[in-house]
Amino acid sequence: MLGRGRYSMKVQTTKIPGLIIIDPAVHGDERGFFMESYSQERYADAGLPREFVQDNLSRSANGILRGLHLQHPNGQGKLCSVLEGEVFDAAVDVRVGSPTFGQWESLILSSENKRQFYIPPGFAHGFCVLSERALFSYKCTGLWVAEDELGVAWDDPAIGIDWPIQSPTLSEKDLGNPRLEDIAVDRLPRYE
Repeated sequence: MLGRGRYSMKVQTTKIPGLIIIDPAVHGDERGFFMESYSQERYADAGLPREFVQDNLSRSANGILRGLHLQHPNGQGKLCSVLEGEVFDAAVDVRVGSPTFGQWESLILSSENKRQFYIPPGFAHGFCVLSERALFSYKCTGLWVAEDELGVAWDDPAIGIDWPIQSPTLSEKDLGNPRLEDIAVDRLPRYE
């Protein structure tokens, strides 16, 4: 647990260093609930960056898969959560030279579990919607730069993400994402 009193939160690391799972403290009764969804000091103490510069919302229907996306060289760390519905969220280490290169981690984010997933720069990210619809929220450590966008095939067999859906709905752009092995090494972020 991190923090004190009513604002304490559970922070977990994963098998891939840098990925952080946060379970905020939720206080509820018959009227509803209250939770602190972000506090710069507490989240910095948990290992997240101190500065987020952009907040994004995405609404998607059941079966839609968005990803795998990243931005390089102007990378973005993302603090992800779901405000409505449920998604399967995944992150893949694509940092050249990383001991966990090509490995992935996933978890369920939902409006029910209120869990958050921090994905640092250097990771490809994607999610698929499991509920009827989902409202996906993410805070970013960097601004969006169109020419720095990069995608990786959601079904790259070398990565092997165990997606819970077999035939997702994808954008035309995501349908054209290459396998990780087909992306030029100098186009990918480096492990430091």
